[in-house]
Amino acid sequence: MFIQTETTPNPATLKFLPGREVMDLGTADFPSLEAAQKSPLARRIFATGGVTGVFLGHDFVTVTKAADVAWEHVKPAILGAIMEHFQSGAPVIEGEAAAAHMAHEGEDGEIVRQIKDLLDTRVRPAVAQDGGDITFHGFDRGVVYLHMKGACAGCPSSTLTLKMGIENLLRHYIPEVTEVRPVAA
Repeated sequence: MFIQTETTPNPATLKFLPGREVMDLGTADFPSLEAAQKSPLARRIFATGGVTGVFLGHDFVTVTKAADVAWEHVKPAILGAIMEHFQSGAPVIEGEAAAAHMAHEGEDGEIVRQIKDLLDTRVRPAVAQDGGDITFHGFDRGVVYLHMKGACAGCPSSTLTLKMGIENLLRHYIPEVTEVRPVAA
């Protein structure tokens, strides 16, 4: 198994591409070891030390390291943990927790459907290229609430991405949208 790595706009985060599917549907964000208890893969990565976050996408794993840790010290162990996990045949997420981490939304109004469609077709692919994801959290009186995950969480350019990129896109196509605001996990 050959695992490629890519840098992201967030210098504390690397994107690992194992050359196979990681999540069949949705994404999973583990901002701590405690949050990763239902994911054997995320637990293995946290166990390497110096890791502060793990994000699982369709075909990638994004890992965020502690500020006082150098990539050259933790990257080999992370590569080994990812390889060991996939060779073990263990699930990425165990049991019912898999469904809880998938990004699903219930029935919504036409404006919300348009927002989600634009996010899915125009925004998420670009954000995934940088090792992250963005999830819809709500729409209230013209304001769209979004959560940045993976490499995008804490990225120096995430505010610019939200305001200048996503907000402008949504306002252009959906006149009812007046602003985009980030939400915490």
